Amino acid sequence: MTRPDPARIVALVGNPRAGSRTLGAAASLAGTLAAHLETAEPVLVDLATLAPALHVQPRTTELDAALAAVAGADLLVVATPVHKASFTGLLKSFLDLYGPDGLAGVTAVPLVVSATPAHALVGEVHLRPVLVELGATVPTRTLSVLDTDLLDLGPAVDRWWVRAERPLRRAVGSSAPAGDLVEVAR
Repeated sequence: MTRPDPARIVALVGNPRAGSRTLGAAASLAGTLAAHLETAEPVLVDLATLAPALHVQPRTTELDAALAAVAGADLLVVATPVHKASFTGLLKSFLDLYGPDGLAGVTAVPLVVSATPAHALVGEVHLRPVLVELGATVPTRTLSVLDTDLLDLGPAVDRWWVRAERPLRRAVGSSAPAGDLVEVAR
C-alpha cells in the first residue's frame, strides 16, 4: 500500500540543553528515516527552546505549534538523554499536555542516548508506556545509543533499521523499495 502523500516526520527532543547532542542524534535519525521512506524533510522540535513556556498560561503560540506538529506527525522520533535512569522531566512535562489519545494515529520511534549500556532499556520500560498511553503506536524497539555512538551514529542506525524497516513501513503505509520486493518474492 502506498500513501497518497509523503509521511510527515517530526523529531521531538527532550534534552534541556538547546542544540544538544541528543538533538543532533534525533535530526540524524529523522533524516535517515526520511531518506529511507522517501518523505519530506523532518521537522525538529527542540523542547529546550520551549521550556519556559511549558508552565505558563495561556500557552504561547510557539508551544501550541509544537504540540500540533507532534500530534500531526505520521512518524515521530522521540529523543531523550537518560536522566536518573529514565527520560527527562522536560519531555514528561511536554507529553503531559496531551490528553489520553493526544497522539492517536502517530507512529513513534523512541531514541534514547545514555552514557552506559546499563540504561539500554530506558526507552522500553519508561518511554514506550507513556507514548502508548497517549495513543501512539510504537511498532519497533527503542533505538538506544551510547554517548560514544554519537560520533558516528550511522552504524547504530543501520543495525536498528534492519529490524525496524518492515514494521515502520507497515505502520506509516510506505511501500517497500523495489529491491526489497524482489527479495520477498524469492
